[in-house]
Amino acid sequence: MSAGSGIARAGSGPTTHEGRLARIALRFTAWAERWFPDAFVFVGIAVVVVAAAAMLNGAAPMTVAKSFGDGFWSLITFTMQMAFVAIGGYVVATSPPAQRLIRAIARIPGNGRSAVGLVAAVSMLASLFNWGLSLIFGGLLCRALAERGDIRVDYRAAGAAAYLGLGATWAMGLSSSAAQFQANAASLPKSLLPITGVIPFTETIFLWQSMVITAVLLVISVVIAVWSAPSNATAVTAQDMGVDVHAAEERIPPRQQPGEWLEHSPLLSILLVVLAAGWVVQEFARQSWMVAISNLNTYNFIFLMLGLLLHWTPKRFLAAVGKSVPATAGVLIQFPLYGAIAAILTGAKGAGGITLSEQIAHLFVSFNTQGSFPVTMGIYSAVLGFFIPSGGGKWLLEAPYVMQAANELKVHLGWAVQVYNAAEALPNLINPFWMLPLLGVLGIKARDVVGFSFLQLLVHLPVVLFLLWLLARTLPYVPPVIP
Repeated sequence: MSAGSGIARAGSGPTTHEGRLARIALRFTAWAERWFPDAFVFVGIAVVVVAAAAMLNGAAPMTVAKSFGDGFWSLITFTMQMAFVAIGGYVVATSPPAQRLIRAIARIPGNGRSAVGLVAAVSMLASLFNWGLSLIFGGLLCRALAERGDIRVDYRAAGAAAYLGLGATWAMGLSSSAAQFQANAASLPKSLLPITGVIPFTETIFLWQSMVITAVLLVISVVIAVWSAPSNATAVTAQDMGVDVHAAEERIPPRQQPGEWLEHSPLLSILLVVLAAGWVVQEFARQSWMVAISNLNTYNFIFLMLGLLLHWTPKRFLAAVGKSVPATAGVLIQFPLYGAIAAILTGAKGAGGITLSEQIAHLFVSFNTQGSFPVTMGIYSAVLGFFIPSGGGKWLLEAPYVMQAANELKVHLGWAVQVYNAAEALPNLINPFWMLPLLGVLGIKARDVVGFSFLQLLVHLPVVLFLLWLLARTLPYVPPVIP
Protein backbone atom coordinates (compact mmCIF):
# COMPACT_ATOMS: atom_id res chain seq x y z
CA MET A 1 0.00 0.00 0.00
CA SER A 2 1.36 3.46 -0.84
CA ALA A 3 1.60 6.16 1.78
CA GLY A 4 -0.66 8.45 -0.21
CA SER A 5 -3.47 5.92 -0.51
CA GLY A 6 -3.20 5.06 3.19
CA ILE A 7 -3.47 8.69 4.19
CA ALA A 8 -6.45 9.27 1.97
CA ARG A 9 -8.30 6.29 3.39
CA ALA A 10 -7.49 7.19 6.97
CA GLY A 11 -8.59 10.78 6.49
CA SER A 12 -11.93 9.98 4.87
CA GLY A 13 -15.03 9.79 7.02
CA PRO A 14 -15.47 11.27 10.49
CA THR A 15 -14.25 9.46 13.57
CA THR A 16 -15.70 9.78 17.04
CA HIS A 17 -13.42 12.67 18.04
CA GLU A 18 -14.04 14.68 14.87
CA GLY A 19 -17.04 16.81 15.70
CA ARG A 20 -18.44 19.65 13.65
CA LEU A 21 -15.61 22.08 14.50
CA ALA A 22 -12.92 19.58 13.60
CA ARG A 23 -14.62 18.86 10.28
CA ILE A 24 -14.78 22.60 9.58
CA ALA A 25 -11.05 22.83 10.29
CA LEU A 26 -10.32 19.95 7.93
CA ARG A 27 -12.31 21.58 5.14
CA PHE A 28 -10.67 24.94 5.82
CA THR A 29 -7.17 23.46 5.64
CA ALA A 30 -7.98 21.58 2.44
CA TRP A 31 -9.13 24.90 0.96
CA ALA A 32 -5.99 26.67 2.16
CA GLU A 33 -3.71 24.00 0.69
CA ARG A 34 -5.50 24.33 -2.66
CA TRP A 35 -5.84 28.09 -2.93
CA PHE A 36 -3.21 29.75 -0.71
CA PRO A 37 -0.07 30.79 -2.60
CA ASP A 38 3.45 30.56 -1.21
CA ALA A 39 4.23 32.91 1.69
CA PHE A 40 6.62 34.79 -0.60
CA VAL A 41 3.62 35.96 -2.65
CA PHE A 42 2.03 37.48 0.45
CA VAL A 43 5.26 39.30 1.28
CA GLY A 44 5.46 40.64 -2.28
CA ILE A 45 1.86 41.84 -2.04
CA ALA A 46 2.66 43.49 1.29
CA VAL A 47 5.55 45.43 -0.29
CA VAL A 48 3.32 46.68 -3.12
CA VAL A 49 0.48 47.64 -0.75
CA VAL A 50 2.80 49.47 1.66
CA ALA A 51 4.55 51.28 -1.19
CA ALA A 52 1.21 52.36 -2.68
CA ALA A 53 -0.06 53.48 0.74
CA ALA A 54 3.11 55.54 1.29
CA MET A 55 2.57 57.33 -2.03
CA LEU A 56 -1.09 57.93 -1.17
CA ASN A 57 0.20 59.42 2.07
CA GLY A 58 2.09 61.96 -0.02
CA ALA A 59 5.53 60.37 -0.40
CA ALA A 60 7.16 60.84 -3.80
CA PRO A 61 7.57 57.64 -5.87
CA MET A 62 11.35 58.03 -5.97
CA THR A 63 11.41 58.50 -2.19
CA VAL A 64 9.51 55.23 -1.79
CA ALA A 65 11.86 53.50 -4.22
CA LYS A 66 14.88 54.78 -2.32
CA SER A 67 13.46 53.50 0.99
CA PHE A 68 12.80 50.13 -0.63
CA GLY A 69 16.38 49.77 -1.82
CA ASP A 70 17.93 51.18 1.35
CA GLY A 71 15.96 48.77 3.51
CA PHE A 72 16.39 45.64 1.40
CA TRP A 73 19.73 44.61 2.91
CA SER A 74 19.22 46.27 6.31
CA LEU A 75 18.44 42.92 7.95
CA ILE A 76 21.19 40.79 6.45
CA THR A 77 22.73 40.09 9.86
CA PHE A 78 19.43 39.13 11.46
CA THR A 79 18.45 37.09 8.39
CA MET A 80 21.52 34.89 8.75
CA GLN A 81 20.99 34.63 12.50
CA MET A 82 17.42 33.39 12.04
CA ALA A 83 18.56 30.90 9.40
CA PHE A 84 21.11 29.52 11.87
CA VAL A 85 18.39 29.14 14.52
CA ALA A 86 16.71 26.62 12.23
CA ILE A 87 19.99 24.94 11.26
CA GLY A 88 21.19 24.62 14.86
CA GLY A 89 17.93 23.13 16.09
CA TYR A 90 17.78 20.63 13.24
CA VAL A 91 21.39 19.54 13.65
CA VAL A 92 21.01 18.93 17.38
CA ALA A 93 17.69 17.08 17.00
CA THR A 94 19.03 14.66 14.37
CA SER A 95 22.25 13.76 16.19
CA PRO A 96 22.79 10.15 17.36
CA PRO A 97 22.60 11.03 21.10
CA ALA A 98 19.33 12.89 20.50
CA GLN A 99 18.02 9.84 18.65
CA ARG A 100 18.84 7.64 21.65
CA LEU A 101 17.12 10.12 23.97
CA ILE A 102 14.04 10.09 21.74
CA ARG A 103 13.85 6.31 21.85
CA ALA A 104 14.20 6.38 25.65
CA ILE A 105 11.40 8.94 25.99
CA ALA A 106 9.21 6.90 23.63
CA ARG A 107 9.32 3.98 26.08
CA ILE A 108 7.73 6.03 28.89
CA PRO A 109 3.97 6.18 28.08
CA GLY A 110 1.77 3.20 28.83
CA ASN A 111 -1.04 3.93 26.37
CA GLY A 112 -1.83 5.91 23.24
CA ARG A 113 -3.44 8.91 24.90
CA SER A 114 -0.61 9.43 27.38
CA ALA A 115 1.81 9.14 24.44
CA VAL A 116 0.07 12.04 22.71
CA GLY A 117 0.22 14.10 25.91
CA LEU A 118 3.93 13.33 26.25
CA VAL A 119 4.62 14.49 22.67
CA ALA A 120 2.77 17.74 23.38
CA ALA A 121 4.77 18.43 26.55
CA VAL A 122 8.13 17.57 24.95
CA SER A 123 7.41 19.65 21.86
CA MET A 124 6.43 22.74 23.84
CA LEU A 125 9.32 22.49 26.28
CA ALA A 126 11.79 22.05 23.40
CA SER A 127 10.31 25.09 21.64
CA LEU A 128 11.31 27.30 24.56
CA PHE A 129 14.94 26.60 23.62
CA ASN A 130 14.74 26.42 19.83
CA TRP A 131 11.76 26.22 17.49
CA GLY A 132 13.67 24.14 14.93
CA LEU A 133 14.61 21.65 17.63
CA SER A 134 10.95 21.41 18.66
CA LEU A 135 9.68 20.54 15.17
CA ILE A 136 12.25 17.87 14.35
CA PHE A 137 12.54 16.38 17.84
CA GLY A 138 8.75 16.20 18.14
CA GLY A 139 8.37 14.57 14.74
CA LEU A 140 11.04 11.97 15.43
CA LEU A 141 9.41 11.23 18.80
CA CYS A 142 6.13 10.53 16.99
CA ARG A 143 7.86 8.06 14.73
CA ALA A 144 9.58 6.36 17.67
CA LEU A 145 6.24 5.98 19.46
CA ALA A 146 4.66 4.61 16.29
CA GLU A 147 7.36 1.92 16.16
CA ARG A 148 6.15 0.46 19.44
CA GLY A 149 3.87 -2.49 18.95
CA ASP A 150 2.44 -2.64 22.46
CA ILE A 151 0.37 0.59 22.33
CA ARG A 152 -1.88 2.15 19.68
CA VAL A 153 -0.98 5.79 19.12
CA ASP A 154 -3.16 7.91 16.84
CA TYR A 155 -0.52 9.21 14.45
CA ARG A 156 -2.55 12.28 13.50
CA ALA A 157 -3.13 13.36 17.10
CA ALA A 158 0.54 12.77 17.92
CA GLY A 159 1.57 14.82 14.87
CA ALA A 160 -0.65 17.70 15.96
CA ALA A 161 0.84 17.47 19.45
CA ALA A 162 4.34 17.67 17.98
CA TYR A 163 3.32 20.93 16.32
CA LEU A 164 2.20 22.60 19.55
CA GLY A 165 5.65 24.04 20.14
CA LEU A 166 5.17 26.24 17.06
CA GLY A 167 1.48 26.76 17.74
CA ALA A 168 1.64 27.70 21.40
CA THR A 169 4.94 28.46 23.09
CA TRP A 170 7.91 28.95 20.76
CA ALA A 171 7.66 32.75 20.68
CA MET A 172 7.68 32.85 24.48
CA GLY A 173 11.12 31.21 24.57
CA LEU A 174 14.75 31.90 23.73
CA SER A 175 14.34 31.68 19.95
CA SER A 176 11.57 34.30 19.87
CA SER A 177 12.39 36.42 16.83
CA ALA A 178 10.78 39.58 18.19
CA ALA A 179 12.38 39.28 21.64
CA GLN A 180 15.80 38.51 20.14
CA PHE A 181 15.38 41.40 17.74
CA GLN A 182 14.59 43.87 20.48
CA ALA A 183 17.41 42.66 22.75
CA ASN A 184 20.08 43.24 20.10
CA ALA A 185 20.67 46.85 19.09
CA ALA A 186 22.85 45.78 16.16
CA SER A 187 19.97 43.78 14.65
CA LEU A 188 17.40 46.58 14.80
CA PRO A 189 16.86 48.83 11.78
CA LYS A 190 18.10 52.33 12.55
CA SER A 191 14.63 53.72 11.90
CA LEU A 192 13.07 51.42 14.51
CA LEU A 193 15.58 51.94 17.32
CA PRO A 194 14.28 55.40 18.38
CA ILE A 195 10.73 54.02 18.63
CA THR A 196 11.37 50.87 20.65
CA GLY A 197 14.84 51.24 22.09
CA VAL A 198 16.63 48.11 23.26
CA ILE A 199 14.40 45.80 25.31
CA PRO A 200 16.31 43.08 27.23
CA PHE A 201 14.98 39.60 27.90
CA THR A 202 14.26 40.63 31.49
CA GLU A 203 11.51 42.88 30.09
CA THR A 204 10.09 40.35 27.62
CA ILE A 205 10.35 36.55 27.85
CA PHE A 206 11.65 36.54 31.45
CA LEU A 207 8.87 38.69 32.87
CA TRP A 208 6.92 36.69 35.45
CA GLN A 209 3.78 37.64 33.54
CA SER A 210 5.19 36.02 30.42
CA MET A 211 6.07 32.88 32.35
CA VAL A 212 2.49 32.69 33.65
CA ILE A 213 1.09 32.67 30.10
CA THR A 214 3.64 30.05 29.06
CA ALA A 215 2.79 27.79 32.00
CA VAL A 216 -0.96 28.13 31.39
CA LEU A 217 -0.54 27.27 27.71
CA LEU A 218 1.60 24.25 28.56
CA VAL A 219 -0.99 22.81 30.91
CA ILE A 220 -4.02 23.58 28.77
CA SER A 221 -2.41 22.26 25.59
CA VAL A 222 -1.40 18.94 27.16
CA VAL A 223 -4.89 18.48 28.64
CA ILE A 224 -6.57 19.15 25.29
CA ALA A 225 -4.09 16.88 23.47
CA VAL A 226 -4.87 13.99 25.82
CA TRP A 227 -8.61 14.68 25.86
CA SER A 228 -8.92 14.87 22.07
CA ALA A 229 -6.75 11.82 21.31
CA PRO A 230 -8.85 8.89 20.06
CA SER A 231 -9.16 5.75 22.12
CA ASN A 232 -7.58 2.46 21.09
CA ALA A 233 -10.75 1.47 19.25
CA THR A 234 -10.70 4.49 16.94
CA ALA A 235 -7.01 5.39 16.83
CA VAL A 236 -5.49 5.69 13.32
CA THR A 237 -1.92 4.48 13.56
CA ALA A 238 1.00 5.22 11.25
CA GLN A 239 0.63 1.73 9.82
CA ASP A 240 -3.05 2.41 9.08
CA MET A 241 -1.97 5.51 7.16
CA GLY A 242 0.63 3.63 5.16
CA VAL A 243 3.59 5.43 6.76
CA ASP A 244 6.70 3.29 7.12
CA VAL A 245 8.17 4.41 10.44
CA HIS A 246 10.73 1.61 10.26
CA ALA A 247 12.42 3.11 7.22
CA ALA A 248 16.15 2.53 7.36
CA GLU A 249 18.21 5.43 8.63
CA GLU A 250 20.53 7.04 6.12
CA ARG A 251 24.07 5.83 6.65
CA ILE A 252 27.19 7.90 6.10
CA PRO A 253 29.34 6.20 3.44
CA PRO A 254 32.66 4.91 4.80
CA ARG A 255 35.98 6.56 4.04
CA GLN A 256 37.16 5.69 0.55
CA GLN A 257 40.14 8.00 -0.01
CA PRO A 258 43.12 8.76 2.26
CA GLY A 259 42.28 12.46 2.14
CA GLU A 260 38.90 11.78 3.77
CA TRP A 261 40.20 10.51 7.08
CA LEU A 262 39.75 13.82 8.92
CA GLU A 263 36.13 13.99 7.74
CA HIS A 264 35.46 10.67 9.45
CA SER A 265 37.58 11.35 12.53
CA PRO A 266 36.31 13.14 15.67
CA LEU A 267 39.67 14.90 16.11
CA LEU A 268 38.70 18.18 14.45
CA SER A 269 35.27 18.18 16.10
CA ILE A 270 36.80 17.79 19.56
CA LEU A 271 39.40 20.52 19.02
CA LEU A 272 36.82 22.98 17.67
CA VAL A 273 34.42 22.28 20.53
CA VAL A 274 37.18 22.76 23.12
CA LEU A 275 37.98 26.17 21.61
CA ALA A 276 34.29 27.02 21.53
CA ALA A 277 33.82 25.98 25.16
CA GLY A 278 36.63 28.30 26.22
CA TRP A 279 34.95 31.24 24.51
CA VAL A 280 31.49 30.41 25.91
CA VAL A 281 32.85 30.17 29.47
CA GLN A 282 34.38 33.63 29.12
CA GLU A 283 31.15 35.09 27.70
CA PHE A 284 29.06 33.81 30.59
CA ALA A 285 31.70 34.77 33.16
CA ARG A 286 31.88 38.43 32.12
CA GLN A 287 28.13 39.16 32.13
CA SER A 288 24.75 37.95 33.30
CA TRP A 289 23.69 34.68 31.69
CA MET A 290 20.48 36.34 30.48
CA VAL A 291 22.49 39.01 28.67
CA ALA A 292 24.81 36.39 27.21
CA ILE A 293 22.06 34.10 25.88
CA SER A 294 20.10 37.05 24.47
CA ASN A 295 22.94 37.63 22.02
CA LEU A 296 21.83 35.72 18.92
CA ASN A 297 25.41 35.06 17.86
CA THR A 298 26.14 33.40 21.20
CA TYR A 299 22.85 31.48 21.11
CA ASN A 300 23.49 30.10 17.62
CA PHE A 301 27.15 29.44 18.37
CA ILE A 302 26.22 27.18 21.29
CA PHE A 303 23.71 25.18 19.23
CA LEU A 304 26.10 24.72 16.30
CA MET A 305 29.00 23.61 18.47
CA LEU A 306 26.70 21.29 20.43
CA GLY A 307 25.51 19.82 17.12
CA LEU A 308 29.10 19.32 15.98
CA LEU A 309 29.94 17.53 19.22
CA LEU A 310 26.83 15.33 19.16
CA HIS A 311 27.40 14.28 15.54
CA TRP A 312 31.02 13.54 16.50
CA THR A 313 32.57 13.60 13.02
CA PRO A 314 32.62 16.46 10.49
CA LYS A 315 31.14 14.19 7.82
CA ARG A 316 28.04 13.40 9.85
CA PHE A 317 27.72 17.02 10.99
CA LEU A 318 27.91 18.41 7.46
CA ALA A 319 25.33 15.89 6.25
CA ALA A 320 22.92 17.13 8.94
CA VAL A 321 23.58 20.78 8.03
CA GLY A 322 22.91 19.99 4.38
CA LYS A 323 19.52 18.50 5.25
CA SER A 324 18.59 21.50 7.39
CA VAL A 325 19.30 24.20 4.79
CA PRO A 326 16.02 23.82 2.80
CA ALA A 327 14.09 24.84 5.93
CA THR A 328 15.82 28.26 5.80
CA ALA A 329 14.77 29.14 2.24
CA GLY A 330 11.76 31.20 3.33
CA VAL A 331 13.82 33.20 5.81
CA LEU A 332 16.62 33.94 3.34
CA ILE A 333 14.43 35.21 0.53
CA GLN A 334 11.63 36.88 2.52
CA PHE A 335 13.49 38.81 5.22
CA PRO A 336 15.07 41.31 2.80
CA LEU A 337 11.56 42.23 1.69
CA TYR A 338 10.49 42.67 5.31
CA GLY A 339 13.43 45.01 5.80
CA ALA A 340 12.29 47.00 2.77
CA ILE A 341 8.75 47.22 4.16
CA ALA A 342 10.04 48.54 7.50
CA ALA A 343 12.14 51.15 5.67
CA ILE A 344 9.16 52.36 3.61
CA LEU A 345 6.94 52.51 6.69
CA THR A 346 9.39 54.58 8.70
CA GLY A 347 11.46 56.41 6.08
CA ALA A 348 9.20 57.50 3.21
CA LYS A 349 7.78 60.77 4.53
CA GLY A 350 4.58 62.10 3.03
CA ALA A 351 2.63 65.31 3.40
CA GLY A 352 3.70 67.34 6.40
CA GLY A 353 6.73 65.10 6.96
CA ILE A 354 4.54 62.31 8.42
CA THR A 355 5.50 58.73 7.67
CA LEU A 356 3.03 55.94 6.98
CA SER A 357 4.10 54.28 10.24
CA GLU A 358 3.12 57.41 12.19
CA GLN A 359 -0.24 57.58 10.41
CA ILE A 360 -1.08 53.98 11.29
CA ALA A 361 0.11 54.51 14.86
CA HIS A 362 -2.23 57.48 15.22
CA LEU A 363 -5.05 55.29 13.89
CA PHE A 364 -4.30 52.65 16.53
CA VAL A 365 -4.28 55.28 19.22
CA SER A 366 -7.54 56.83 18.02
CA PHE A 367 -9.66 53.75 18.73
CA ASN A 368 -7.69 52.28 21.63
CA THR A 369 -7.07 52.93 25.29
CA GLN A 370 -4.22 51.69 27.43
CA GLY A 371 -6.47 48.88 28.63
CA SER A 372 -7.81 47.77 25.25
CA PHE A 373 -4.48 47.95 23.40
CA PRO A 374 -3.21 44.43 24.33
CA VAL A 375 -6.41 42.77 23.08
CA THR A 376 -6.59 44.84 19.89
CA MET A 377 -2.94 44.28 19.10
CA GLY A 378 -3.28 40.57 19.89
CA ILE A 379 -6.21 40.10 17.51
CA TYR A 380 -4.52 42.16 14.80
CA SER A 381 -1.24 40.22 15.08
CA ALA A 382 -3.03 36.87 15.03
CA VAL A 383 -5.05 37.71 11.90
CA LEU A 384 -2.05 39.18 10.08
CA GLY A 385 0.03 36.17 11.12
CA PHE A 386 -2.08 33.80 9.05
CA PHE A 387 -1.17 35.70 5.87
CA ILE A 388 2.43 36.51 6.87
CA PRO A 389 3.68 33.44 8.76
CA SER A 390 7.03 34.80 9.92
CA GLY A 391 7.59 35.84 13.52
CA GLY A 392 10.63 38.01 12.92
CA GLY A 393 9.65 39.37 9.52
CA LYS A 394 6.11 40.23 10.56
CA TRP A 395 7.44 41.97 13.67
CA LEU A 396 9.36 44.33 11.40
CA LEU A 397 6.15 45.11 9.58
CA GLU A 398 4.14 45.72 12.78
CA ALA A 399 6.72 47.13 15.19
CA PRO A 400 7.07 50.64 13.74
CA TYR A 401 3.43 51.57 14.27
CA VAL A 402 2.25 49.29 17.08
CA MET A 403 5.22 50.22 19.26
CA GLN A 404 4.70 53.89 18.48
CA ALA A 405 1.09 53.44 19.54
CA ALA A 406 2.26 51.65 22.71
CA ASN A 407 4.46 54.65 23.51
CA GLU A 408 1.58 57.08 23.02
CA LEU A 409 -0.82 54.97 25.10
CA LYS A 410 1.84 54.35 27.79
CA VAL A 411 1.81 50.56 27.45
CA HIS A 412 4.82 48.63 28.79
CA LEU A 413 7.00 48.15 25.69
CA GLY A 414 8.31 44.75 26.72
CA TRP A 415 4.76 43.57 27.26
CA ALA A 416 3.80 44.86 23.82
CA VAL A 417 6.49 42.53 22.45
CA GLN A 418 5.02 39.65 24.45
CA VAL A 419 1.50 40.48 23.27
CA TYR A 420 2.85 40.05 19.78
CA ASN A 421 4.68 36.83 20.69
CA ALA A 422 1.70 35.16 22.35
CA ALA A 423 -0.73 36.14 19.60
CA GLU A 424 1.65 35.51 16.70
CA ALA A 425 1.76 31.77 17.43
CA LEU A 426 -2.03 31.33 17.29
CA PRO A 427 -2.49 31.23 13.48
CA ASN A 428 0.31 28.67 13.23
CA LEU A 429 -2.18 26.14 14.58
CA ILE A 430 -4.11 26.19 11.30
CA ASN A 431 -1.55 27.60 8.86
CA PRO A 432 0.20 24.83 6.85
CA PHE A 433 3.35 26.95 6.28
CA TRP A 434 5.39 26.08 9.39
CA MET A 435 3.98 22.54 9.45
CA LEU A 436 6.02 21.59 6.40
CA PRO A 437 9.29 20.52 8.12
CA LEU A 438 7.33 18.45 10.65
CA LEU A 439 5.06 16.91 8.01
CA GLY A 440 8.15 15.94 6.04
CA VAL A 441 9.45 13.99 9.03
CA LEU A 442 6.05 12.40 9.71
CA GLY A 443 5.23 11.58 6.09
CA ILE A 444 1.66 12.92 6.28
CA LYS A 445 -0.27 16.03 5.18
CA ALA A 446 -1.56 19.11 6.97
CA ARG A 447 -5.17 17.99 6.65
CA ASP A 448 -4.33 14.96 8.79
CA VAL A 449 -3.42 17.04 11.86
CA VAL A 450 -5.31 20.32 11.59
CA GLY A 451 -8.56 18.93 13.01
CA PHE A 452 -6.73 18.46 16.32
CA SER A 453 -4.77 21.72 16.20
CA PHE A 454 -7.95 23.67 15.42
CA LEU A 455 -9.44 22.45 18.70
CA GLN A 456 -6.37 23.85 20.43
CA LEU A 457 -6.88 27.20 18.69
CA LEU A 458 -10.46 27.47 19.89
CA VAL A 459 -9.30 27.27 23.51
CA HIS A 460 -6.03 29.18 23.17
CA LEU A 461 -7.55 32.26 21.55
CA PRO A 462 -9.81 33.46 24.40
CA VAL A 463 -7.34 32.34 27.10
CA VAL A 464 -4.40 34.18 25.52
CA LEU A 465 -6.35 37.38 24.88
CA PHE A 466 -7.73 37.42 28.43
CA LEU A 467 -4.30 36.90 30.00
CA LEU A 468 -2.71 39.54 27.78
CA TRP A 469 -5.32 42.05 28.94
CA LEU A 470 -5.21 41.05 32.62
CA LEU A 471 -1.44 40.89 33.06
CA ALA A 472 -0.86 44.16 31.19
CA ARG A 473 -2.49 45.90 34.14
CA THR A 474 0.41 44.83 36.36
CA LEU A 475 3.14 46.51 34.29
CA PRO A 476 4.04 50.23 34.27
CA TYR A 477 5.17 52.10 31.19
CA VAL A 478 8.89 52.82 30.82
CA PRO A 479 10.17 55.06 27.98
CA PRO A 480 12.42 53.48 25.31
CA VAL A 481 16.02 52.85 26.35
CA ILE A 482 18.23 53.96 23.48
CA PRO A 483 21.94 53.06 23.76
